[in-house]
Amino acid sequence: RMLLYIACISLLVGGIGIMNIMLATVTERTQEIGVRRALGATRSNITVQFLIETLLLCLVGGAIGVAGGWAFAEFREFLTGDSTIVKAWSVLMAFGLSVLIGLVFGLYPARRAAHLDPIEALRHA
Repeated sequence: RMLLYIACISLLVGGIGIMNIMLATVTERTQEIGVRRALGATRSNITVQFLIETLLLCLVGGAIGVAGGWAFAEFREFLTGDSTIVKAWSVLMAFGLSVLIGLVFGLYPARRAAHLDPIEALRHA
């Protein structure tokens, strides 16, 4: 039960981290967003762009997490001699959940980027 609480808090902290990274990206690229909007990009184009970037970030992070977990299990087996059995579905579920949490937390920055006023975004220095 305690492990479940730790996992939930870890997912929440990771999601907030993704959201902060993407909000910083939106702030850094405000002028680019303004130019794209001025040249005809729709709000959905901007939203999809930032969601794809969030997805890529989460896929890489999830892959690193799975690789790190596998390496830790192998190292533990090396030290203790106890073999660890990991089912493929649990790895896929953890990977999928990390991507889903990242996308949920990436939705706010993506929508914020899409709703920037193009004129104000172009003035941003």
